[in-house]
Amino acid sequence: MYHCKRSGAVDIVSGNSPLIQEHRTEFLKSIDSCIGNGQPRVILDLSGVALMDSVGLDALMDARDRCQSLGGSFVLAHPNPLCRDILRINGIDREINVYDDVVRALGSFAR
Repeated sequence: MYHCKRSGAVDIVSGNSPLIQEHRTEFLKSIDSCIGNGQPRVILDLSGVALMDSVGLDALMDARDRCQSLGGSFVLAHPNPLCRDILRINGIDREINVYDDVVRALGSFAR
């Protein structure tokens, strides 16, 4: 399950479900709930996400595109080693900024 919480002007989406086909719709609904007001700044906290597949990677790109289309930003935080490798191997880490933790991700919006 994925949910969205607010920290100042930034929304943090977190979940404990793998980012795979079965959870794509749920994930994107949580992103949509964050981007309803103004310029979205969204962090996806991956600390509870054990695995992602190609559908999950596509969902990440969809989330990024949704945020950018509204003039906002979408970043990733705290992937486990497996997810970090999946992001790197598929080149997603060149498309979406990845931070070691949520604090660093939050700091990226202050620049």
